[in-house]
Amino acid sequence: MEPVPNDLLTNPRADRVRQVHALAGASARDRSGRFLVEGPQGVREAVASTAVHLHAVYLTDASARRYPEIAGRAADRGVLWLGTSAVLGAMSGDAQEVVAVADHVHVAVDRALAGAPRLVAVLVQVRDPGNAGTVVRTADAAGATAVVLCDTCVDVHNPKVVRASAGSLFHLPVATGVPTSSLVATLHDAGLVVVAATADGRHDLDDLLDGTTGGPDLAAPTAWLFGNEAHGLPPEVLAAADATVRVAVHGKAESLNLAAAAAVCLYASARAQR
Repeated sequence: MEPVPNDLLTNPRADRVRQVHALAGASARDRSGRFLVEGPQGVREAVASTAVHLHAVYLTDASARRYPEIAGRAADRGVLWLGTSAVLGAMSGDAQEVVAVADHVHVAVDRALAGAPRLVAVLVQVRDPGNAGTVVRTADAAGATAVVLCDTCVDVHNPKVVRASAGSLFHLPVATGVPTSSLVATLHDAGLVVVAATADGRHDLDDLLDGTTGGPDLAAPTAWLFGNEAHGLPPEVLAAADATVRVAVHGKAESLNLAAAAAVCLYASARAQR
C-alpha cells in the first residue's frame, strides 16, 4: 500500500518552505524550538525513534520511492509531505531531497547520567560542529551511555552537528548546556572516574592499555573530557579531573584531530570494559 502524504508542495517560495529553510539559523531554532534534520540517514533514525517529536518529513516522489522505509514511517506518523525537487532544494540544498523538522532534543544531565553509566563522552568548549557531531556518532558506536555538552559548546541542533552525528543524536541521551563550573562534580556524583584527554597528559594511553603503568582503570565507569581543538581544556577543568591522559603520536603529525582522539580514547575504554 502506497503511503498517503499531505498535499503536494509546489511553490519553493511558500511560507512553509521559507520557515523550514530558516531553521539553518540559530535565531529561528531558538524562536521555534525546532531544528532541521537533513539527509536520509539522519531522517531515517529520526522517524524510527519514538522519543523524537516530528512535525514534518519532506520528500520528493523520487526520494520517497528511493527510501520507502522513511516514507512509510513518516506516513504512519501522519507527518509525510511530498514536494517538488525545487521545493526540497529550497528547504536544503544538501539533503538529497530528504528533510525533517523536529522539536529540540532536550535531555537533563541527571537523566542522561542516571542508572550507573559506564562510559560518557563530555565536550568542553568544543565549537566546531563537525567535531561535535562526529564525537556523538563515535560515542554511540563505542557503546557510550551518554554524551554531555557544556554550556560553552556549539549548539547540538546546528545542522552541521546533526549531519555529522549521522542519526546517532537520536540513539543515546545527549545533555546540553551543562555548566562548566559544576561539570566534574556532576560526573563524580554519577559515580564516574573523570579522565581528561590532553596532549600533555600525565599518563600515556598505550601504557594504560598495556597495564605497564599506574593510572586510571579504563575498565571502571569513566567520563572522558574532550576540549577545544586549538586551546584544549580549561585549566580549572584539568585540575579537577581525576587523571590526564595523552594519546601517543608516533609519526610526524603534530596531533590528532579532536574527533579522532576521542575515537581512540572511547574505544580504549570500551575494550577495557568488555
